[in-house]
Amino acid sequence: MPKASIIVPAFNATETLSETLKSMQNQSYQDFEVVVVNDGSTDRTADVIQPFLKDPRFHVVEQPNRGLAGARNTGIANAVGAYIGFCDADDLWLPDKLARHVRHLDRSPDVGLSYAGSILIDEESQPLGLKQTPRLHAITAAEVFKRNPVGNGSVAVFRRAALMDIAYRPQQHHPRQWFFDETFRQSEDIECWLRLALTTDWEIEGIAGHLTKYRIAGQGLSANTNKQFASWARMVDKLRPLNPSFFASHEPAARAYQLRYLARRAISAGDGGKASKYAHEFLRASLRPLFEEPLKTLTTLAAAEFLARTGYDPMRLAEALRH
Repeated sequence: MPKASIIVPAFNATETLSETLKSMQNQSYQDFEVVVVNDGSTDRTADVIQPFLKDPRFHVVEQPNRGLAGARNTGIANAVGAYIGFCDADDLWLPDKLARHVRHLDRSPDVGLSYAGSILIDEESQPLGLKQTPRLHAITAAEVFKRNPVGNGSVAVFRRAALMDIAYRPQQHHPRQWFFDETFRQSEDIECWLRLALTTDWEIEGIAGHLTKYRIAGQGLSANTNKQFASWARMVDKLRPLNPSFFASHEPAARAYQLRYLARRAISAGDGGKASKYAHEFLRASLRPLFEEPLKTLTTLAAAEFLARTGYDPMRLAEALRH
């Protein structure tokens, strides 16, 4: 029985899935399985998966489309490892990623979720010059809510026991356990991380380095930002009953940080109108980011306003926007 399982949800991923699965094969740590969940793809995703099944560590589960959260849940249900990681079908793991997370979890029995930073890449797998470099230690529920240090769904490696502690059924007799909320199409990641932080004693902790290549496709830096924020707000509404006093204390600052994040994504994509809109909205939500992270916040405000007024090439501002 392999010690680690890697879940790869795949929906219409013909163009990127092979590179993703090769990055799994190239892991320096070898005691693992890969569970690929073909989530009702209508393209050639199944054909891309087929050659990898010659590797006995690779398995495929076919299902009707359930969305990313539903595919992850199916993967967890079929995984056997004590440690369970996730990589979306357009992202990549660096060769030492799994080895380092296994070592971290082996040495830290109180850690339920291990993560690391990410390198942002484009559709051609080329670096965008941007990185996600999160805080790694002393991660409280408030830190998860405000700053989401885990970052994205392709960095997390869970201890199985931690996932079991947040498993639930949406209705009493529902046939499937949920770990990620299948009603979400965005914010399913932060909903899971925050629920773990609010309802269990498991620690969330990062390790140094940038071990995931996180793909930003097309207009991904700024596309659907209104939907992103609406989904984030829905996540807050869902979890608020778990700890009303926590949300009363931290929601204004968390809202401001989320809006600042969207402003920075819009800046990176060269969308001055959206950048300025979100910059003004995050100031109205809370001034905490200004006091807690003055340099990053002032840089964001200045870049948003400058871009909105001049249309200046955002790539020339990239150094100011590095994570």
